[in-house]
This record gives sequence, C-alpha cells and structure tokens, in this order.
Amino acid sequence: MSTESPYAIGEIPLVDHHVHGATAHDLSRTEFEELITESNRPVPGWMTQFDSQVGFAILRHCAPVLGLDPHPDPETYLARRTELGAEEVNRRLLAASGIGHFLVETGYRGDEILDPARMAAVAGRPADEVVRLEAVAERVVTEGTDAAGFAARFEAALWERSRAARGLKTIVAYRHGLDLDPARPAPAEVTQAAGRWLREAERTGTVRVDDPVLLRHLIWTGIDRGLPLQFHIGYGDPDVDLHRSDPLLLRGLIELAEPSGVPLLLLHCYPFHRNAGFLAQVYPNVYFDVGLGVNYTGARSVAVVAESLELAPFAKILFSSDAWGPAELHHLGALLWRRAMTRVLAGFVADGEWSEKQAARVAAMVGAENARRVYGLGESA
Repeated sequence: MSTESPYAIGEIPLVDHHVHGATAHDLSRTEFEELITESNRPVPGWMTQFDSQVGFAILRHCAPVLGLDPHPDPETYLARRTELGAEEVNRRLLAASGIGHFLVETGYRGDEILDPARMAAVAGRPADEVVRLEAVAERVVTEGTDAAGFAARFEAALWERSRAARGLKTIVAYRHGLDLDPARPAPAEVTQAAGRWLREAERTGTVRVDDPVLLRHLIWTGIDRGLPLQFHIGYGDPDVDLHRSDPLLLRGLIELAEPSGVPLLLLHCYPFHRNAGFLAQVYPNVYFDVGLGVNYTGARSVAVVAESLELAPFAKILFSSDAWGPAELHHLGALLWRRAMTRVLAGFVADGEWSEKQAARVAAMVGAENARRVYGLGESA
C-alpha cells in the first residue's frame, strides 16, 4: 500500500452528492478572491483572501495541477490560470479530483456556472441534477399564478422540473432559519401566505420566498415528491443566521417526516457537525456530510473529518464539496477529504482500533457507496 493513499482512498471514484458547477469564464483577481470566501462583501484592499486556509490550500494543492511548483505567490498562480484559460483549468482540476459522479445543485446563479451536462462534458464523468425547491416556487410566481392556484401549480412544476433529478434541496436555513413549525401547513394557510407573497412581489418587484408557511409547504411538497431532500446546515454566507441553522432545530420535522422514508441529508453542518452526527445516529432517515467545512478549514480539515466519524453510523455519512465557481474548490474538496480520511483512518489502524479491511470499507462507503445507495445511482463504472 502507498503511504500516501492506503486503503485505496486515492482510487475511490467519489460521488460528490452536493456540488455546483464550475465557472465557465476567466476570472480577474478580484473575482477569484471573492469566490474563495463565503463573505458577500468586497475584499478589503489591505488584505487578500489568499491569506486563509483555503487560499493556502489552493497554492499548495492546485498549483501543481496547473504546472507550477507548490506554494507560488498568488500573482504567479493567477497568471498561470489566465495563461491556461478557464476551459483548460476546469478540465485539469476536475479530472484531478477523481470525482466519479457529480450531483449538481442548479438553483443559485445557474447562468454563471456549468450546468450538469457541461460539467459532465468537461469532467468526463456523469453529472445529475439536484433541484432547489425555492427556485421552483419563485419561477412559478414569475411565470404567473394566483394565490388559490399556487399550491397546485408548484406541485406540478416540481414534478416536471425534477423528472430527471436525483434529489431536491431547500435553503430554509437562509430564508427563515430551521426554527420553524415543523407541521405541514393547512391548504388555507398556504393560500393566505401565497396571497401575502404575491402582493409583496408586486409591490417590490422582487420574487423571493421567505414566508415560513410557504417554506414549510415547499418542504412537505418535496417530501411528497419522494426524492432525497437536502438541507443547508450551518456555515454559509452572511444571509444565514448561524445560530438558527443548528440541525437540532429540525428534530420535529425529522420525526414527522420519518414515516415517509424520504432520506433527509444535512449538508456541510460545520460547526454543528457533531450535532448532525447525533441526529444521523438516532434517526434512520437522517444523513450528513461536512462538505463546505472541509475546503474552508484547509490544513485543519483533518480534525473536522475526524469529528464527523465520532457518532454517526458510517452508512449515514456522505462526501460532498459544495464547490461553486472556481474549479479549485471542486478539486480541493476531494483532495482534502481524501487526505483527511487517510490520516484519520491510518491512525485508527496504527492504534489497533480498526483493521485495514475495516478502514478500506468505511472509506469506500463514505466516499461513494452511501451516496449511490441513497440516490439510486447503481454500481460505479
């Protein structure tokens, strides 16, 4: 076994069960730096986002893929990126990630990034879609509906939009918080809330669903659809009120949804990943990952991955990158996860706690097999 990749971790064709497309165009330095942070504010002129865990990880691990020595200065790295061009940068970094299947969520600024078909073409690997509930609802309103007809139109649109999708996603953590009434709203409540939303949209010219009654309705309609349902949890941009995105707040919904058998997938979860692990242990319909937290903790991501292995059954943990934009984030999501799993599992084996066979089996489960089972992807090629 290689000391760099024991237990065949380096060879697992990962299933990235929650990811977004890579940026299709060349990026200026300002654009690039704004895309390697979850902040939505301009980068202050007196600092650089390269001086961060994710920035250092890019210079260490992505530079060699683009033909540079590790640890170049940012200017050299970005000049090489421009020299190669976005298409070649994407091709190299996506191929080097070793991701075998992408589940691409398309609901956020989809016109700026590669869609699933183009991701598959560039990466040379399958890519399927995950549909965002809120985006479907907002399109229904944009295309025209009245309050009384909203529920039926949304249900029909969701079924049509998700005909070929592998899963659904909600960003209720951003739009309200997870501390909402978990019960399915009554039809009259939905009609009243839709009326409020339509009046507000007409007044402001902005179509953004954030009413808690409507968000509950979207979630329950999603559960009725029967596809695996993803929830953003924890860390994200400033739109999310972090203390209201603790997955423990979802306990009531988890219990009400349990009889449906629909898998509920808690995404990212940092810094609440231990709470997510508890939920995955005690509820059969709950799964989780530490996706976004891995990239942004960089050299410290080993600790995050180790903590994700504490409570949850290993059949309930998945891999994701949540990369959006620069293909560096897709590559790093895979590389840092593989490195972390290698180091953590090697420690368990060295201590005599696990066998090598157990370590290899768990790595394959978390990296690909669990997602293939949950999303019905079949066996890997």
